[in-house]
Amino acid sequence: MLVKFNSNEIGYIIAGLGVGLTIGIVGRSAFTRLFGQSASRAAFQTVMETHEAHMSGDPEYKMALIVRNDLKMGKGKACAQCSHAAVLAYTQARKQNTLLKKWKDCGQRKVVLKVDSEQELLELMKRAKQSGLISVVIQDAGRTQVESGTRTVGGIGPARGDLIDQVTGHLKLY
Repeated sequence: MLVKFNSNEIGYIIAGLGVGLTIGIVGRSAFTRLFGQSASRAAFQTVMETHEAHMSGDPEYKMALIVRNDLKMGKGKACAQCSHAAVLAYTQARKQNTLLKKWKDCGQRKVVLKVDSEQELLELMKRAKQSGLISVVIQDAGRTQVESGTRTVGGIGPARGDLIDQVTGHLKLY
């Protein structure tokens, strides 16, 4: 079957192709600004998986806060340190508006987990960073319960829940 187009329809087709091409170029430019010219394959894959999950309706985005249990901080101190981690992670996520919007749209879910040592905390943060996830570590000022410079809490995300679970899935709730 032969399809004939009139001049108006051809104009719409050309305009549509132009818009599609422009979106592709702008999207690539934005990716390059976010990750630099030498973006790692893992970072690109994380971005693409996040986009695919959003398109398929997967709404679970979260932030994980990891508390050092060996410090025996009081509840208030642990809460304050988690708040510092959440604010710092949020600040870093502001560079990725789409990710932040998805997390906000999912209710800004946060989960608080525990580790038994500074070494375990640092290893988790390293794995998170290698996976392309936002990763922050809080060092205390030393005014109350712990020494100045003590690493107290780590924050991972916000990000897709399954990506965070790959790093923290074995941890117990705090």
